Amino acid sequence: MASPLTVLAPVAGTVRAMAEVPDPVFAGEIVGPGLAIDPSRDGVVDVVAPVAGKIVKLHPHAFVILADGGRGALVHLGLDTVQLGGVGFTLHAAEGDTVAAGDVVVSWTPADIEAGGRSPICPVVALQGKPEAVSGLVAPGAAVRAGEPLFVWS
Repeated sequence: MASPLTVLAPVAGTVRAMAEVPDPVFAGEIVGPGLAIDPSRDGVVDVVAPVAGKIVKLHPHAFVILADGGRGALVHLGLDTVQLGGVGFTLHAAEGDTVAAGDVVVSWTPADIEAGGRSPICPVVALQGKPEAVSGLVAPGAAVRAGEPLFVWS
């Protein structure tokens, strides 16, 4: 069995349960369990890698990092943000890069996403994980800073 993996908060904000995400795929944990963060609206926000590993998928609005042991952590920046075609996002890494937990991957402005009529909420997903394998370290409703432990994936 793989050792427990601590997944960090990729952005600062207020922790939300996945069930609170206004998207049925995330709310139903169809791609995996996790927690979401309603990001702070303080100008341009750096998004950090929640785990160390290889960036196996990188879009301006979302990325997946494959950690040692083959577990993938998905960070999705806002909902329906794929429709923006990358506008409003700045990449600081490339697909295939190896990153340390806490390295900056993307920058964006959550307030601009919200002003455009989209939710800036950020699901952080243990891809294909079992719900019982994910233990939240921060209660929904609590504040978290980028780079702080968010949940443990055992």
